[in-house]
Amino acid sequence: MEKRVVAFAEGDGIGPEIMGAVQKILAAAQAPIEWSPVVLGKQVYESGHSSGIAPEAWETIRQTRVLLKSPLTTPQGGGYKSVNVTLRKSLGLYANVRPCIAYAPFVVTRHPKLDMVIVRENEEDLYAGIEHRQTDDVVQCLKLISRPGCEKIVRYAFEYARKNNRSKVTCMTKDNIMKLTDGLFRQVFEEISLEYLDIQTEHMIIDIGAARIADTPERFDVIVTSNLYGDIISDIAAQIAGSVGLAGSANIGEHGALFEAIHGSAPDIAGQDIANPSGLLMAAVQMLVHLGLPDHATLVQNAWLKTLEEGIHTADIFRAETSQVLVGTQAFADAVIANLGEVPLLLPSACYSMPEESQELPSAAVATLPRPCARKELVGVDIFLHWRGTCPEELAMRLQKLGPACMRLALITNRGVKVWPGGFAETSCIDHWRCRFLPIGTKTIVHGDILGLLTAMDMAGLDFIKMENLCQFDGVPGYALAQGQ
Repeated sequence: MEKRVVAFAEGDGIGPEIMGAVQKILAAAQAPIEWSPVVLGKQVYESGHSSGIAPEAWETIRQTRVLLKSPLTTPQGGGYKSVNVTLRKSLGLYANVRPCIAYAPFVVTRHPKLDMVIVRENEEDLYAGIEHRQTDDVVQCLKLISRPGCEKIVRYAFEYARKNNRSKVTCMTKDNIMKLTDGLFRQVFEEISLEYLDIQTEHMIIDIGAARIADTPERFDVIVTSNLYGDIISDIAAQIAGSVGLAGSANIGEHGALFEAIHGSAPDIAGQDIANPSGLLMAAVQMLVHLGLPDHATLVQNAWLKTLEEGIHTADIFRAETSQVLVGTQAFADAVIANLGEVPLLLPSACYSMPEESQELPSAAVATLPRPCARKELVGVDIFLHWRGTCPEELAMRLQKLGPACMRLALITNRGVKVWPGGFAETSCIDHWRCRFLPIGTKTIVHGDILGLLTAMDMAGLDFIKMENLCQFDGVPGYALAQGQ
């Protein structure tokens, strides 16, 4: 069988140990893989690459189109970007797929029927990483949600559910608060769900959704959500299933795929031969399926399940009432190798098969028909000021003297709360003020009016940080009201 070339990164902390164990198991299973090493993470940061990825690594990863990666360490502090996020976004790996399964009674869990898949959007949301310090007291992180991003991940989730005989897809957002960003995600979910009437759908607010994952996870099947929420709830689900050390994930895009454990690099236990390689091994199983090697994926996963059944456990899942032998990283790998060809007796056995062409697992979103451009109309502007004063009425008086003839000061907010007109003395204010200007009557405003207003502010000694145009799209406001407005 022709070998598949796969890039691999040993990673940081426990990374080299668990990668060595996984590669040893795959070699024993005779998986036809030729490994191409790349160096990512701590070592690359320290050599002067702030991205944690050297140019030659990019070349290898883009050529092989498949990467198996151990956990990486991102240095604390400014100037360093997460390698994981950079890889996912730069390579267009828009779908993060995290199966979370309970292995009771062999791995302790309060939820023995847990079996869900979390499909997480991987490219945008707060993980866009666009942050600024704006005043002495305020820093900002931009939350970006796009219709194309929503359409790709939502459609992927429905396609995944259909191809894997899953019966329900749950969407989780916080659209009761973030009505535009999370509202768009939910809107797209509801639109696309109409194309999948064979699949049950529901929506939950993310806070109660996370609570129900922790309390009654068996009610869920496939969950689709945005980047940050998905990152959090997938760790919750993996932990209550038994251990985050058992979970792997796939990052899938149209031009490549990345497979990794969901846990961190755990530098505190590095080099001690006690780390659990299971998360990376399950990611490798996902990789084998992706590479069109279902027989090898079945062989490896069944040997792993058999090892769990035999109570051969690493320290993170070892319990006196369920475990038989406490082993380290390499001994666990050896036990899995010894069980190659065996199948579990009580746990459901794995059985991957090469899907028919019409039943292939989704790797790229089905193209969505382009939407006509909305009619966009400029109807106002929000200008953000760095102002050390404490009295909103004083600021309002200064601003009212500056406004052009076609615009009026409509409100001032502080951290999103209306403080003028009609604010409350109890509202705590800082040095970051949003000042909203709207047209007077039926007058039309243009960009030149806004430039004139900014010029007047500058001449008056007011320090503007940024501005956001207020627009209507087909007559619908494309901006949110203030709290209390």
